[in-house]
Amino acid sequence: MSKIIRTLLVLTLLTVIIAVAGCSSSQQPAEKPAAAPTEAPSATEAAPAPTEAPTPTEAPAKPAEPTTIIYGLYQEPDVLNPFIASQYAADEVSKMVVEGLVDVDPDGNFYPVLAEEVPTIENGLVSEDGLNVTYHIKKDIVWSDGEPFTCDDVKYTWEIVTTPESGAVNTSGYDQIESITCDDPNTVQIKFKKFYAPYLTLFDSVLPKHATEGSTDMTTWDYNTTGLLGTGPFVLKDWESGDHITLVKNENYRDYPDLPKADQIIVRIIPSREVGKALITSGEIDILWDLSEADVPEFEENPDVVVNKRPGPGTERLLLNLADPTLDATDDPLNHPHPLLADLRVREAIQYGIDKQLIVDELLYGATVVGTSELSIGWAKCDIPPSEFNPDKAKELLDEAGFKDEDGDGVRECHGCKYAEEGTPLKLKIQSTSGNQLREETEQLLVEMMKNIGIEFYIENVPSSELFGSWSSGAFRKHGNFDILMYTTSDKIDPQSHMKGYFHKDSIPTEANNGKGFNYVRWINDRASEALDKAGSTPNLDERKAQYQIACEEIAHDIPHLYLYDRSEIDLTRSNIKGFKVNPWGRQTWNVEEWDKE
Repeated sequence: MSKIIRTLLVLTLLTVIIAVAGCSSSQQPAEKPAAAPTEAPSATEAAPAPTEAPTPTEAPAKPAEPTTIIYGLYQEPDVLNPFIASQYAADEVSKMVVEGLVDVDPDGNFYPVLAEEVPTIENGLVSEDGLNVTYHIKKDIVWSDGEPFTCDDVKYTWEIVTTPESGAVNTSGYDQIESITCDDPNTVQIKFKKFYAPYLTLFDSVLPKHATEGSTDMTTWDYNTTGLLGTGPFVLKDWESGDHITLVKNENYRDYPDLPKADQIIVRIIPSREVGKALITSGEIDILWDLSEADVPEFEENPDVVVNKRPGPGTERLLLNLADPTLDATDDPLNHPHPLLADLRVREAIQYGIDKQLIVDELLYGATVVGTSELSIGWAKCDIPPSEFNPDKAKELLDEAGFKDEDGDGVRECHGCKYAEEGTPLKLKIQSTSGNQLREETEQLLVEMMKNIGIEFYIENVPSSELFGSWSSGAFRKHGNFDILMYTTSDKIDPQSHMKGYFHKDSIPTEANNGKGFNYVRWINDRASEALDKAGSTPNLDERKAQYQIACEEIAHDIPHLYLYDRSEIDLTRSNIKGFKVNPWGRQTWNVEEWDKE
């Protein structure tokens, strides 16, 4: 070691000793971003005299670590295009990338996203008759690839979604638009054929014309997976199926200097809620999506985990297929009925045989209420009384319907029943998403309850991607190849699209309509369909609510859906996660740009 270097080391040591002995300094905290490291003094510079302590050199600040938030989903998305996706989990991911003109906050209020303001009659952006709606797009918005976002993208979204071969899962409302014109790149003029009450729910996602035009069959697009493009706070970096999806900060995210707060979001695909609960307890994930009331007690005393809970519009239900499940996508359940479930008395017996309160008390710790209708909260809430638990009445109805256990094996068979062949056992397959402990336990209770009245339920669960798959993939739910399904679905702040999609007679997925609509049970009820048409054609909220009440009463009478219990929106976060806010009217990534980690 040279004499000069040894001298410098000695002087540095003296400086540290004197500073520790009590000499003060006016050291300032490092700025953000951290300052560049101070250069080492030249070996030829004269050393300071050691008569007083020199001001210590500030230590180089370390570069800030990128903020990564790990979001656990127990369902893997099938696709990320919001217009053809049929899973909530898919929307949770796409919402971080794809934006719409307006959105809904946790209190049910619409707020502008890509639009400058929410159009109303009061601000002059909606005509008095409701047929003309104007959106002014915020200036200088660009897609994540730098291309400008314009009115043409909105117009293109409408055109592609309403193309018959597009593969869109739902066109409600979009099919009521007569035209969209672009007076300039930032002005969208929408003209409806007739008044469409939930007009604000349209264009909650917008497609990039420059990155998707070409094929009118959206199911073939690269955009659906690796090519996802948006104007939102994050961009898709990679997707390793079965493991994770990585999203990183969108450098073109408007003029928000401090947003998004996180540098990247890693969506970790986990096999089940139970695995997710273990991972968030150990700190291996930061947020866990979609818990149930049954999961809450084990985290109430955990200081490292926050339970985020809010009443939601979702209801866990059974969907009872009214059409022959051996046929592919029939739209004629009257001439091709389900041999067992088409008889209303059988559906009534199933409902009488289910002790819903027991399910709530035993599996959900009494933390919710039994389900009664599709619209359980919000301005359009229906008033439907709870169903009665009455196994004796259930048995009477089954006897009346011609189902009796004459061979003594505990399962009733058809003996003069209406639709099934003589001797057909009253045996029904129930299916839900695999890896969901609460649903599996619920199914076991249902099996026992049905056994008590002479019906055999047998369980055959499948992965969510299979149950909620698309029409083009041949998903059995879409094609009507099932007996009974069990899952939760939720309406939006304006329930028209949801109600019409699930319960209107024109919303049965068929070959003729390329699988559009959610009326998987193939329920045809003229009075309900007429009520839903009226509800969507008037601006009067009282009248709309009255029409939804009629539809709910018809559902309660015919039982195409059998409601088990209402759901809250429940998600878990680690205690160091900030900015997460439960939104019962949207996806939980609705404000992902605000998520941060201490």
